[in-house]
Order: sequence, then structure tokens, then C-alpha cells
Amino acid sequence: SAAPVAARGGRAGVLIVGAGRAGWQTAEALRAIDATLPITLVTQCTGDVYDKPLLSVAMARRLDHSTLVKEPGAVAAARLGVRLLAHTQAVRICTDTRTLRTTRGNLRYDHLVLAHGARAALPEALPAALCWRINHLGAYQQMLARLGDAPKDVLIVGAGLIGSELANDLALGGHRITLIDALTEPLARWREQGAGAQLLDAWKDLSIRFVGGVQVAGLDAVAGRYRLSTACGQRFAADQVIVSAGLQTPTRLAQSAQLAWHNGICVSAHNLRTSAERIHALGDCIAIGGQPSRYIEPIARQARAIAADICGATPAPYVPRAAVVRVKTTSRPLTLH
Repeated sequence: SAAPVAARGGRAGVLIVGAGRAGWQTAEALRAIDATLPITLVTQCTGDVYDKPLLSVAMARRLDHSTLVKEPGAVAAARLGVRLLAHTQAVRICTDTRTLRTTRGNLRYDHLVLAHGARAALPEALPAALCWRINHLGAYQQMLARLGDAPKDVLIVGAGLIGSELANDLALGGHRITLIDALTEPLARWREQGAGAQLLDAWKDLSIRFVGGVQVAGLDAVAGRYRLSTACGQRFAADQVIVSAGLQTPTRLAQSAQLAWHNGICVSAHNLRTSAERIHALGDCIAIGGQPSRYIEPIARQARAIAADICGATPAPYVPRAAVVRVKTTSRPLTLH
């Protein structure tokens, strides 16, 4: 059964905020070192264990909820002896009392690990109520339900990694895609490796229209559909609009603990400690030397470094290295550096 909540005066143990890959990997790494350490995991969602990168290829691979979820949150918690507080929002860190305020009361901690990730950014010109941001399983399922089975016109704003993968996937799923970006080609960050040109070539046989070099100016709901206007006066109509304009790290929790910040929560590279005592962080919410860590590969190594540091075990120093990015555009998979 799940570990009981620490009694007053007992060990508060480790409190983890976030039940994405970073949160669960941290719980696994801690449990591998200490079988009795009290671990509490707080998350806004259900806490189900799934591979977020698969969301942008799920339609072409015909993956549904049952195949995307590897392990329900409650099952993972029972297996690891973790207390899981699902549908719970972390509100404020009080470092002087080592307490986390949540929407379900105050939780004490001996060590706090921030694994709450980053949220999808929303350009100022776009109202949140009129467009999708696909950054977790729940939003993806809601969008699919809204799309339904008949082919739809889908407009995707942002042709980076996720936007390009989603465009490819939804086109293979039978939808008509318009993909727009401020830059003149998809995957422009990897222009030197010819990524955009390869994608555009692969998309010639798919219903994907790419429009580059445009700035979004506004989005309106018109007669059950959506109309997006650009700064240069173009207009695009669509049944659904998806925004994939990068990630933003939420600041509220970090500010409440006065954590050092530079493009994310500043952590020391080797042990992922923040500037506050007894608080570590990992995954999408951190930055090392001002450089965010936004890829999947480093997370397991970060979690092992944190677990060793918290448990006083043999150090497992984390070493940042350049990410290898696999673009899951099934029409033309790419490996970029």
C-alpha cells in the first residue's frame, strides 16, 4: 500500500511537485536507494505515467489513451510506496517552515523537488479560449474529441519540433493542415542541418501547406470556425487552431521561495540544487548557466543525481551534454544535434 503520510514529529521525507517523467523518475531513483523514505508526489493532473513525446505521433500510429498510458498514477504510487496527491495545485513554498501550501492543505518536507515542467507559451495576439496548446494527455484527448472523425481544416501556429510533428501526424490522420511560422522554414533552429528543406520535400504528398515569415495579429471565432489574421494582412480560416510556440517556465513557485532564476530555475550542474537549501529541481523547469533543459534524455540522469544528493549516497554527478533530437515526423524522421 502507499506510504502513510508522515506523522507530526516523524520524517516529512521528500515532496515532489509534478508527475510527468521528471517527477516519477525522481520517485523511482529515490526508492531505488531508500526503501522506507516517505515520498509524496503532488500533481495537478491524474498522475498517470505516459510518454509525452508520443502525443505528437499518436494519430498516425493509432495510439489511444489505453496504449499511451503505461501505468495509471495510483498503480505507480502503490508500486513505489508513494503518497500521490492528484488534482492538487502547489501554491506557495515557505522555506522558513519547510512547507508547501497546496489547494489541499499544507505539506511539510525535509527535501523538496520541483519537477513541474514548463507550459506551452501563448503569443499575446491569441486568446487562450480559442486555441489548443498540446502539452499534456488531457488536452490532446479533448482536441481529438473536438476534431472528430471527418477531415477538418487545422491551423498550427509554430513550426518548431512539436508543431512540425503534429502537422505531420494530423495530416496522416486525414486532416488538412496549414502550418505557419514567423521564420521562413520549419525547424528553422536546425537550418544548417537542412532540416526544414527535408521536411518540406517529404510533405509534398501530404495535405500540409506551410506559410513562413508571418506574424500572428489576431484570432476570432466566426460562424463556428476560426479566422486568424496576420500582421501583413493575410487571413486563414480553420475548424481548429493549435498553438505550438515554445515553452514558458512558470515563475510563481520559484518566486515564492526566492529561487535564483535565469531562463528557468537556476540549478548547480552536478547535483541540481537550487539556490535555496533543501530544494532541488529538474526537467523542463530548470536552466543550467542560463540554458534551459527541455529534452527527455537528461531527465533520468538528473533524477539519479538528485536522489544520490538527498539520500547521501555515492554521488552520481549530472553532466550536461548536447542533446540529440529525434524528429518523429514519420514521413521523414530526422536526427538533429
